[in-house]
Amino acid sequence: MVWRAEHQILTDAGVTVAPGLTEAELDRAESVIGARFPPDLRSFLSEGLPVGGRFPDWRGPDSTDIRRQLDWPFEGMAFDIGNNAFWLDAWGARPSELQEAIRIARAIVAEAPRLIPIAGHRYIPAEPALAGNPIFSVYQTDIIYYGSELATYLRHEFHRIPHVDAVREGTRRIRFWSELVDANE
Repeated sequence: MVWRAEHQILTDAGVTVAPGLTEAELDRAESVIGARFPPDLRSFLSEGLPVGGRFPDWRGPDSTDIRRQLDWPFEGMAFDIGNNAFWLDAWGARPSELQEAIRIARAIVAEAPRLIPIAGHRYIPAEPALAGNPIFSVYQTDIIYYGSELATYLRHEFHRIPHVDAVREGTRRIRFWSELVDANE
């Protein structure tokens, strides 16, 4: 896919788009995060790299900002477990001890597909390793679909198409994360 239109939407929205990542830079970023980018994200980042503001610094993937963005989904979930009594029935009986509940939740999340930051608290799952994975908005356990796939998300977030048009019938379900979306409906 050629991402010229999406990069132009970002530029028009005031986002700086730098030259794309090289294969070596993509490989290094994937190594640091412990996951492969889905093919559409890999292609998007190789054609142009959004920089600054809410965007991950994929040219410096060892940064604390990327680590913080990778940890954000679980940290928010742990907050809700401790402060808002969040617990899914599918996880079994909730332990009375908070640290044990957080340990169990951490183990469950560790088995889920890795979420890769796109911008701010918007994420794309690394699995399945296919183009067309949905984009999730993740704020604590308030997790919703924010785009049926990467291109639609970018048009929604930066070109202001209505949210209803950004998430279509038939959006790919992602193990674990789609269950959290369902829990919010």
